[in-house]
Amino acid sequence: MKYYKVWALLACAGLIASCFMPWTYYPDLNKVFNGFFSEQNMYGRPGKVFVFFAVVSMAFILINRVWAKRFNVLVSALNLAYLIKTYILFTNCYVTCPEKRYGIYVLLVSSILLMVTALLPDMKVEEKHVDESSLE
Repeated sequence: MKYYKVWALLACAGLIASCFMPWTYYPDLNKVFNGFFSEQNMYGRPGKVFVFFAVVSMAFILINRVWAKRFNVLVSALNLAYLIKTYILFTNCYVTCPEKRYGIYVLLVSSILLMVTALLPDMKVEEKHVDESSLE
């Protein structure tokens, strides 16, 4: 990917921004939940975890070492797993079904894009030529 860093940094920025956007609306409570607010903190504050994953991913994206790219795959996979848990938690129907808002979709897209960019980094690998006569 030629524009790997640009797409990855945009995904990190989208991930952070989505935590402040409305995720779901609960009509029985007449409240909108986001990454940092849920009724009586029942769902916790998953926005903190997503911001942490985005900042760590940004650091690994900007470091041009192979180990950083490998750790970025790990962080992105953990982010995706936490996304699945959070999506199920926030969008499940309990007493009434919540209304999904645009923030949860931005969170989905940016997390998936972050995982794709972590799997396809733009790294130049040097080829080492081995002298065949020294192998015999």
